[in-house]
Amino acid sequence: MIKKYSGKENSGYKSFRKARISHWDKIAGEDKWNKCGAYYHKRLREVVSFAVPPGQRVIEIGCGRGDLLAAVQPSYGVGVDFSAQMVKKAKERHPDLRFIEADAHELELEDKFDFVILSDLVNELWDVQFVFHKILPLTTPRSRIIINFYSRLWELPLGIVRKLKLAEPMLLQNWLTVEDITGLLALADYEVVNCREEIIWPLNTPLLNSLLNRFLVKIWPFRIFALTHFMIAKPLAVVSGNKELPKVSVVIPARNESGNIDRIFERVPVMGRETELVFVEGGSTDDTYEVIEKAAADHPDRLVKLFRQTGKGKGDAVRLGFQQAQGDILMILDADLTVPPEDLPRFYDALYRGKAEYVNGVRLVYPMEKEAMRFLNMLGNKFFSLFFSWLLGQPIKDTLCGTKALWKNDYERIAANRSSLGNFDPFGDFDLLFGAAKLNLKIIEIPVHYEERTYGTTNISRWKHGWLLLKMAFFALRKIKFI
Repeated sequence: MIKKYSGKENSGYKSFRKARISHWDKIAGEDKWNKCGAYYHKRLREVVSFAVPPGQRVIEIGCGRGDLLAAVQPSYGVGVDFSAQMVKKAKERHPDLRFIEADAHELELEDKFDFVILSDLVNELWDVQFVFHKILPLTTPRSRIIINFYSRLWELPLGIVRKLKLAEPMLLQNWLTVEDITGLLALADYEVVNCREEIIWPLNTPLLNSLLNRFLVKIWPFRIFALTHFMIAKPLAVVSGNKELPKVSVVIPARNESGNIDRIFERVPVMGRETELVFVEGGSTDDTYEVIEKAAADHPDRLVKLFRQTGKGKGDAVRLGFQQAQGDILMILDADLTVPPEDLPRFYDALYRGKAEYVNGVRLVYPMEKEAMRFLNMLGNKFFSLFFSWLLGQPIKDTLCGTKALWKNDYERIAANRSSLGNFDPFGDFDLLFGAAKLNLKIIEIPVHYEERTYGTTNISRWKHGWLLLKMAFFALRKIKFI
């Protein structure tokens, strides 16, 4: 049991707290320090605002004057700081937000928040693990914790800058590594979703700012010299034994796949409360549509929907299927059955048990049948997996596996944000991956067995579609990585 910090039984904590309150009360009234760190804090506001969509319920612990909290445009924003003078300043600057004078170690609130922000706070705390425990009741399984903290590499440079009075003075700090914070989060029942480096040049220098802080800081070896680590974490999921089983929708784009339809009905397992099959037929030159109609009539025990696609491409078919699906969990299964439908329950299980929020199939682990993937396709998949792992900040081994699963409410959030990430993906894979990364969803990959086609031919053009994928990847650099 983690002890409560009342300040009475721990003299070290009591003197620590008193010294820091006095320090930050003094800083609150000296506007010159605001000007010295103006660019650094401006850049932080840009980075955090990218991670936090407008209109969320947000609390910032250690909010200072409240400028960062205001920048994310919350629908309900709460700022907490133990400095009475900082809280006073924050209320004057942002009267539309709520500010509370309280110590992070002693915080007691009943509210739940979508985002909890700890910006430049963990370096200042008496007990980091205890504060992580204290904020857990403020979260839901869908909440995100945003943490940024100084890199240990900057301990000496920051000390020199402050001695020269070029930045606000600083008391003794906790110099923590990414591994330290990851471990403390795990002890407090969180897991890290994303970690990256930000801000390599904290001074306002036109042109140089953008080059260093948007581009070079994201690239090795320059990122080693970043000033701040930026981490996004989520509470570990706890599945209740009486949780209602979700309904599952399996969306199946089908173009010239009539020979596979009967096997789809036979092999797709029933998952959750019930499972619906949502077929989207895409302008076949064979009798795929009619075969699906007949199979649905022959299987009255299966819940089936069938739609004709009006647009083009698998991505358009997936979007139509997802729009019409009634399930709580949405899955994609390619009608060519190169990925066995029998693997789908593992995707369902990962979502239901809270192990993932977006599940991506990966074909590059288990041995493949001889003609399942051509050599150049294999090389392309390897390239895109490396590129996207770096781009999205989460391991992505197979960007083009057609089998995926996510919660419908997360898909609806991805769809609402689609225009900002580019609406030109003909496959649907990148559209979903980009969206999941932008929402800071926990992405997990599940190995699947990749088999040869037994009917029909692929609809993928290796060179034409490969070039299009490359263009989408570089488009995403500007939208996700180099922000």
